[in-house]
Amino acid sequence: MDTREKVIQELDKRYNRLVGTSATNLCTHCGWCIESCHIFKATGNPEHSPVAKAEKVRRVLKRKHDWLSRLFPKWTGAKDLTESDLDEWIEAAFKNCTLCERCVINCPMGVETPQILATARGVLTAMGKSPEILNQLTDAAIAREEKMEMMEGFFRKQIANLEKQVQERMNDSNARIPVSEEADILYVPLSGAHTMVPAALIFNAAKANWTMSLFEASNYGVFVADIPKAKKVVERVLKEAKKVKAKTLVVTECGHAYGVLKWEAPKWFGKQFDFEVKSLLEVMNDYIQEGKIVLDPSKNSEPVTYHDPCNIGRKGGIFEEPRNVIQASSKEYKEMTPSKVENFCCGGGSGMVACSEWTEDRLLYGTVKVEQIKKTNAKKVVTACDNCLHQIKELGEKNNLNISVSNVSEHLANALVFS
Repeated sequence: MDTREKVIQELDKRYNRLVGTSATNLCTHCGWCIESCHIFKATGNPEHSPVAKAEKVRRVLKRKHDWLSRLFPKWTGAKDLTESDLDEWIEAAFKNCTLCERCVINCPMGVETPQILATARGVLTAMGKSPEILNQLTDAAIAREEKMEMMEGFFRKQIANLEKQVQERMNDSNARIPVSEEADILYVPLSGAHTMVPAALIFNAAKANWTMSLFEASNYGVFVADIPKAKKVVERVLKEAKKVKAKTLVVTECGHAYGVLKWEAPKWFGKQFDFEVKSLLEVMNDYIQEGKIVLDPSKNSEPVTYHDPCNIGRKGGIFEEPRNVIQASSKEYKEMTPSKVENFCCGGGSGMVACSEWTEDRLLYGTVKVEQIKKTNAKKVVTACDNCLHQIKELGEKNNLNISVSNVSEHLANALVFS
């Protein structure tokens, strides 16, 4: 089987109603999506517009799946696949699109450009052409379970050291970071103390019955659209949730991980789970509303603004909870404009932060976000996504914004009052 035949076969595997509708003649080329794209706004390059990026894939799909394009390809712009198309797809689907979906909500026809480009990502991965680092990170997550017997002791020693930090901050020798024990809440962090210590402070302050997962929440299999591998990454956590008899699985501040566990995983495995899936943002908001934690907003005295991560906000629908948490733990809150569903991507999503070969492009793509931050006059930017966290920190340094950056749980933990 030659390259062209294999690509067509991979496209056929991923072709569904949503992709088909957006890939045939639904797009009227009105251009309404163009100004909605942070990458186009940063570069001004027409090739970076959503319609142009989608068209690189759409014209190949139309050639096979649209009856008019099969008969009169020149009329519709359809074309047969060539190997040079794959190189264009790498640029369009990985380098020049973060799958943020802002173009979708601004499209009068509802064209799902990110779905088309995600299809291209899956094909490129199957052809061995997706960014190597994203595949390595996917494989490393799967290997963590396979090597857990060897790694668990080291991990527990790390957590024991973090537990001492929690005890010191709370002035409470009974404060704990339980790991993979039977509990009502299974908390799934990322691979970093900034997602472990603040959460531990919050859970202990609220006197929650909780335990921490042995695994991290991030799932790079989603970024390369390798669903079989993405399922393996998820399955580790599902088995652990069953083992500890969790009633609620709480996902740390990671938008794609929340979306995967909340919506995608039940579809992949064909069933609803025996536990509820919640974001840590929702849990923190619940604790504040229920009076389970005490806060001193004066501990966060600088003006603060919030950046809505695309996966948590536009795709996940979590807008008010982080704002409630930040406002309850801050002296002064400033809203970014535009925000919520219309908020602009920071430029670092869908694996871009991990791809060092595109660092300069990524920071350029954050131009719109830089201007948004400047207009707030905030001294601190809080967000709820590790990719956004790293991107905004780098944008601040590169553009001399003179800001600090943290996730929501760090910000809340700083305002906690311990009895």
